[in-house]
Amino acid sequence: MSEKNVVLELKNVNKSFGPIDVLHDISLKVRAGEVLCLLGDNGAGKSTLIKIMAGVFVPTSGEIRMDDKPVQFKRPKDAADRGIATVHQFGGTFPLMSVGRSFFVGVEPTKGWGPFKVFDRKTANEIAVKAVQSFGITRIDDGDRLVGGLSGGERQSLAIARAVHFGARVLILDEPTAALGVKQASHVLRIVNEAKRRGLAVIFITHQVMHAMAVGDHFAVLIRGAVAADFKKGEKTREEITDLMAGGESMADLEASIESSLASHEGESTATV
Repeated sequence: MSEKNVVLELKNVNKSFGPIDVLHDISLKVRAGEVLCLLGDNGAGKSTLIKIMAGVFVPTSGEIRMDDKPVQFKRPKDAADRGIATVHQFGGTFPLMSVGRSFFVGVEPTKGWGPFKVFDRKTANEIAVKAVQSFGITRIDDGDRLVGGLSGGERQSLAIARAVHFGARVLILDEPTAALGVKQASHVLRIVNEAKRRGLAVIFITHQVMHAMAVGDHFAVLIRGAVAADFKKGEKTREEITDLMAGGESMADLEASIESSLASHEGESTATV
């Protein structure tokens, strides 16, 4: 893809908390209509990185660019105003709210005049249901239904549809398929593909290689706060990606080590008998 498709770019980004260096020289590009998968084990720095992109943290050094122009995110609102939306693991939805109310929380449509304005429930419900169903989630057909009654995959779908409806250009998905069953995860992955088809730049954070390979176009593996590998779809196998996430230690080496340890223990037990 050409450089003009780059929506968000990080150049030599570093982040430290006091004497502790968390991110080291991170450089990434996110393009429109592409899914960038950020892979890494727990503690790799994924959460800190997405918080920088979402405006929660300010980088210690380095540059963030949007549409090839330098930008500064000093707070989450700055990133949101630029069209960066983050959907967290549990969707950021409210279990005791209705689908329509949760969809418009903070920006509720109203009807009436002056001090007599009230929440326009009918309009909110219609728009919310239409937005979710446009992503292929047809089970949500009642805007008055409580969010707490939705499956995990449906909650994620609702949150993603909300972000797209309100003009997101960059969609950051933080472990969207974690703790979901196979069927629910497949719903979320289908929605990720739909967001890509609509031209959004999607950043998909996960430690599940199979899910990443199902939707990803571009991959970056983080290890101890640094980009250990940066590659495109088809350039590495599932096993190679898993090995990278494990810090370069191949599963074959790990299995050999375990078998050797077991054999050693068995030998000691036999000698004792």
